[in-house]
Amino acid sequence: MTGVGGDQGIGWLRRWRVPEKYRTRDTARPEGGQRTAPGSAPAPIRQWPLLAVLGGTLLGLLVTLGDFRIGLLIVGCTLLAAAGMRGWLPAVGMLAVRSRFTDVLTYGVAGALITLLTLMAEPGPWLEMPFLNDVLRFSAG
Repeated sequence: MTGVGGDQGIGWLRRWRVPEKYRTRDTARPEGGQRTAPGSAPAPIRQWPLLAVLGGTLLGLLVTLGDFRIGLLIVGCTLLAAAGMRGWLPAVGMLAVRSRFTDVLTYGVAGALITLLTLMAEPGPWLEMPFLNDVLRFSAG
């Protein structure tokens, strides 16, 4: 009997099974994800790039409570610094999340957008881009 519960029901599983030599055993660390100091050093020293980015972001968010523009500029510049560290330092510890190219692109675009949008924020923008005002009027109006 080769019905639903028979051997035929799992036959496709045997056909599509990945050969042993191609199976993933573990995930590899991203390039540059190794420690920035020897294992005997304290954890904050081994992970100083990540702590610098987190500290700069926290500082920016605290400054935002007083002056939103300055605080968000600090956050944007911190992300741009993260892109720079990820791009040029050989080892950045846990700041390395994906491939070097993807991390630099992600940190850089996020930092540039936050900085640009902060400079253009109302009231009294520090940077005016007329074509973006036209786009906003066209899309909102």
